[in-house]
Amino acid sequence: MTTHIPDADRTAWGQAGVRLDLDGELATVTLCDPKRRNAQTPAMWRALAAIGRALPGTVRVALLQAEGTSFSAGLDRAMFTPEGIPGETGFLQLAASPDAELDATIAFYQEAFTWWRRTDLISIAAVQGHAVGAGFQLALACDLRVVAEDVQFAMKETSLGLVPDLTGTKPLTDLLGYARALEICATGRRVGAEEAVATGLANVAVPAAELTATAKDLAAALLAAPRNAVIETKALLQGAGDRTYEQQRAAERESQARRLRDLAGL
Repeated sequence: MTTHIPDADRTAWGQAGVRLDLDGELATVTLCDPKRRNAQTPAMWRALAAIGRALPGTVRVALLQAEGTSFSAGLDRAMFTPEGIPGETGFLQLAASPDAELDATIAFYQEAFTWWRRTDLISIAAVQGHAVGAGFQLALACDLRVVAEDVQFAMKETSLGLVPDLTGTKPLTDLLGYARALEICATGRRVGAEEAVATGLANVAVPAAELTATAKDLAAALLAAPRNAVIETKALLQGAGDRTYEQQRAAERESQARRLRDLAGL
């Protein structure tokens, strides 16, 4: 459909390996560099962050998917080489930068991963094949995960001498608990579909041929519920882990009061 997003922006995003399609209240974000297994670069992160800022306020569900056999093979390893990626700051350069600059650069990279959990929308990751490192963290950035039966999650940063720094540690720990999250990150082992569903890392696993349809069915079900009720519910659940039982009871009362008055036209 026609949008107000400039063609130049869409072209730049496509060159970075990302495509945005809007269909009413649904935004579909596609990693579209299958020849490189959707390896991630700072350019891709800039594109993802820009898409988050550009989404119309009418969007209620964001569906993240990827072309090819892999969701994302993780960070482009060229970032580790002395040559780096043309036009980008390589990790060797980054390591030599002052503390404030280093912190700001990583924070800038993280912006590609933060907007998926905004209260005003629900995000779904449809994940097939390998979701490694930054790919795993991008899937974790979403609220919900639908996976193909061939999915292979792995957090490889520690084996490279690094830590997961693209916002993945918080949702991973929230979903799996400290001990399992530590074991997965420290060993870098693969997590398949059966374990992902059993532990709550994924909502459902389906044959690869059914992945897109299943994710779209879930998006349709989410869109069928009243928007403001979904927003209030998401905010309640997001904050529940940081509240006591009594604080959560109070938050529920406050939220319901808003809903009742809204429904009554007050």
